[in-house]
Amino acid sequence: MRRDIFQAIADPTRRGIITLIAVQAMTPNAIAEHFDMTRQAISKHLRILTECDLVKQEQQGREIYYQLEIDKMKEVDKWMEQFRKIWETRFQQLDQLLSTIKKKK
Repeated sequence: MRRDIFQAIADPTRRGIITLIAVQAMTPNAIAEHFDMTRQAISKHLRILTECDLVKQEQQGREIYYQLEIDKMKEVDKWMEQFRKIWETRFQQLDQLLSTIKKKK
């Protein structure tokens, strides 16, 4: 079953995991040290992120390292860009309105 990428990143723990592994690949145990939850719970979050192709696994000896899948994050960013433009336009309009109000005083 493929999961929805936006449901995956909606969870604060999964966003925290993404933030951690964006810097460097980490093992599940290393990731779990940063959260107040069991290693099994972290594994569940990693499984969901893997199913969404947000992270990928790499076997190095006996250890499995998880790293961020940058291309998938670019897809999320591309989708968000449309809203970013709307927000920027609205903020510019608000700035202009506030400037006009300030000049009238």
